[in-house]
Amino acid sequence: MGETQTPVSLAASFAQRKVVLVQFMSTADQTFDQAAWIEAWVPHLSGGPSQTNTPGTPADQSIQTLRNKQAGHAGPLKKVLVANRGEIAVRVFRTAHELAMSTVAIYSYEDRMSAHRYKSDESYVVGKGLTPVGAYLAQEDIVRIALEHGVDMIHPGYGFLSENHEFAQRVEDAGLVFIGPRPDTIDALGDKTKARAVAMKVNVPVVPGTPGPVESYDKASDFIKEYGFPVIIKAAMGGGGRGMRVVRDQESFKENFERAVSEAKSAFGDGTVFIERFLDHPRHIEVQLLADGEGNCVHLFERDCSVVEVAPAPHLEESVRQGILNDALKLAKAVNYRNAGTAEFLVDQQGRHYFIEINPRIQVEHTITEEITGIDIVAAQIQIASGVTLEQLGLTQEHIHRRGFAIQCRITTEDASANFQPDTGKIEVYRSAGGNGVRLDASSGYAGAQITPHYDSLLVKCSVSGATYEVARRKMLRALVEFRIRGVKTNIPFLIRLLTHPVFESGKTWTTFIDDTPELFKLVTSQNRAQKLLAYLGDVAVNGSSIKGQMGEPGLKTDAIIPSIKDTADPTKNIDTSEPCQKGWRNIIVNEGPEAFAKAIRAYKGCLIMDTTWRDAHQSLLATRMRTVDMANIAKETSHALQNAYSLECWGGATFDVAMRFLYEDPWDRLRTLRALVPNIPLQALVRGANAVGYTSYPDNAIYEFSKKAVEAGLDIFRVFDSLNYFDNLKLGIDAAKKAGGVVEGTICYSGDVANPKRTKYTLQYYLDLTDQLVNEGIHVLGLKDMAGLLKPEAAKILIGAIRKAHPDLPIHVHSHDTAGIAAASMIACAVAGADVVDVAIDDLSGLTSQPAMGAVCSALEQTGLGTGISHENIQALNMYWSQIRVLYGCFEANVRASDSGVFDHEMPGGQYTNLQFQASQMGLGTQWLDIKKRYIDANQLCGDIIKVTPSSKVVGDFAQFMVSNNLSKQDVIDQANKLDFPSSVVEFFQ
Repeated sequence: MGETQTPVSLAASFAQRKVVLVQFMSTADQTFDQAAWIEAWVPHLSGGPSQTNTPGTPADQSIQTLRNKQAGHAGPLKKVLVANRGEIAVRVFRTAHELAMSTVAIYSYEDRMSAHRYKSDESYVVGKGLTPVGAYLAQEDIVRIALEHGVDMIHPGYGFLSENHEFAQRVEDAGLVFIGPRPDTIDALGDKTKARAVAMKVNVPVVPGTPGPVESYDKASDFIKEYGFPVIIKAAMGGGGRGMRVVRDQESFKENFERAVSEAKSAFGDGTVFIERFLDHPRHIEVQLLADGEGNCVHLFERDCSVVEVAPAPHLEESVRQGILNDALKLAKAVNYRNAGTAEFLVDQQGRHYFIEINPRIQVEHTITEEITGIDIVAAQIQIASGVTLEQLGLTQEHIHRRGFAIQCRITTEDASANFQPDTGKIEVYRSAGGNGVRLDASSGYAGAQITPHYDSLLVKCSVSGATYEVARRKMLRALVEFRIRGVKTNIPFLIRLLTHPVFESGKTWTTFIDDTPELFKLVTSQNRAQKLLAYLGDVAVNGSSIKGQMGEPGLKTDAIIPSIKDTADPTKNIDTSEPCQKGWRNIIVNEGPEAFAKAIRAYKGCLIMDTTWRDAHQSLLATRMRTVDMANIAKETSHALQNAYSLECWGGATFDVAMRFLYEDPWDRLRTLRALVPNIPLQALVRGANAVGYTSYPDNAIYEFSKKAVEAGLDIFRVFDSLNYFDNLKLGIDAAKKAGGVVEGTICYSGDVANPKRTKYTLQYYLDLTDQLVNEGIHVLGLKDMAGLLKPEAAKILIGAIRKAHPDLPIHVHSHDTAGIAAASMIACAVAGADVVDVAIDDLSGLTSQPAMGAVCSALEQTGLGTGISHENIQALNMYWSQIRVLYGCFEANVRASDSGVFDHEMPGGQYTNLQFQASQMGLGTQWLDIKKRYIDANQLCGDIIKVTPSSKVVGDFAQFMVSNNLSKQDVIDQANKLDFPSSVVEFFQ
């Protein structure tokens, strides 16, 4: 190393500094000799010869050992207290540690878990009983802590008391060293009017403005007459944007002047203001200064702080840059400045610069100046405060050079989409950026940190450096993308948007760029997929499934095996199912229309089937939880195996609601998906008349539009019913489906027993009359919906036979449930009596509260003249797939293990039977299931022996549970009706 010291010498080995410091302090008298201290220490601060092998000094001593050797010795570098918190406190502690100093932190009660208190050697609570901010403004308490614990120096950081001249004076009066400017300098520069006067005195240009405070509107008007608009009104003692108003015309000038005065008085206790010429689209340039109070002053070049901080300022003409730097030095020398500070300027579009103010403290953005100059500004602050001159530190202007560019982004817990409102909460995930040229200054940025509303929202300052502005910009963008912060919102999406904006890319931003560019707030936020998935998996591992109705784990852990389908013409061959079958009954609907389809169905000599596996079967057995993917996986095979089926029921009913609320699927996507995979078999939906697929009546135009969209998405057949067989509601659904171009299956809900003469409400004539009304309405197919499984074989013969006799050309489609175990016999009886279509479910999803088994019904009809045209072998092939799916969804099954002939008494719909059993268990009534079934009978009678199917069945179910939970009999309800608080569904029913 040559004799001339360069700024890099300030970053010379800190080990050298520490060893010499310890040597000196271990031999010094208790009375501090500053000259002797400087003589011993300065050569190593400026990069002198290494002293690590000085005789008698171990070369392997730890930092803690070195500090311990200082104990009991006086000296300004013994111990430093930082009167601040968070990131800047940590920043000072780190440099102090490098200088072999002991450190002291202060913290408020709210900051007791803050990281900065653990980065210091000692920490003490401050401002007990004060507000979170007030604690850090407790001057007397801070000085007391310093004196009680042997502190020699106090660093104020930025914010809080850093610009409070009274605090600086209090520190010095206590015999401590204040790391910053002199108190009188802080006082002078804290008043913008005084600072402006200093600038004018040394011929530093200022924005044209009033020479002093403006105390009245009349004096303000005089300035306007001379300089015109636009102008800005500023509070003389202001800061942070408060007490500032931009005025562009005479009409609004008086009002804004009065508001600025009022706001300044309220915020600062001083209503005086001054007025300046307002600059449109100016750049904000600030110069980093270091001065030693002995007349020596240097600049560390400038930073552009117009939007985010960049050093040096890009695209700044060299003549302008030199003018700004020279003027900054003029100002510092004029007030005999000491320590670090920043002179701030505005640069207009014409390249003219104007002085604004001097900040007598270290700035948040000092890190990027350190990156381009290699100078530790905090270390220089401490050393200057200890009495060392710039020359002794090797910090002379000719030796200070800059290299490359640096950018700083402050990552905060602010939501840019909500006007940068700070977010609070616990940081769940925190992964930092890193790598070449990336510097992080953090405090509260770590996993588990609790972000409170009490303080600044800063998590970490990310500073990057590169050879050019563009290299630095791209490096910052990469760093921001690397960050993973979860649990609180951050401004990272906004910063990424800002850094990728063409204007920022060009390096030509201005102070109001963010306000002037609303497209910056069109943010692309992180999907946070990994964290959501991990949280879900963790929750399931600890608490089990949160899916309503799930009990235990899915039984199938592997993919279901897809079966092969045999060619019925040549059973030795398998059909190629890579493409769906194109042959089926739907071709008639597409090519000839619903009427032709109905005639063809009626003309068919056998009995057709509708497969309910894709809707009612899993609704009845598996709580409607089957996903679209499990239907889609077998859909092409189904199109071949069941090509002669009347329809596949796959939509409507509860599936629409459950798909959205529990499966998080789009039911319209389900319909479109299945349509594409099964183009040949008609798709059928259960539609609740005026309720469509909801649980309440909707406006007529909504029903018509819904029906239209359903047909467009691929639906063919609408099974339209009303829970009370109310004809007007049926008419609306029928008309909507017909006008949409769908096949209309007007449906009668079956209840009672037409074969039992004692059941007099729902008689054979009742059903015949309703059938006549539906036929007159122009339905294509008659549907009979036995939702509880009440249709016995003898009743089936009577009912179907009578309807067939009355309407020989009307296709009849019968639906039932196997709750009592007789549905297969009833469906066969219906077929024999003249029904054209009966409902079945694939074997492994049949029986109990579902439909009768497809294999059983088809086999029973196979050797008769009513054959279904469905291959028994292919039914078994499909059933192999569904047997696996039944295991997969076994965790959703209700505890129904056998048939229940009690259904002939309680008449509970198959779909409700399992759901109500689960609800009873959830309500703590699981052991009273038999009582609920009995009360269901009573509740039905109290409601008037109604048709029970969604939503009317829900009324009876709620009523029954209400009676059981309150231990009420049928007579109790009648006697206490005026006192009881009935369930809302019951109240709405009677209303």
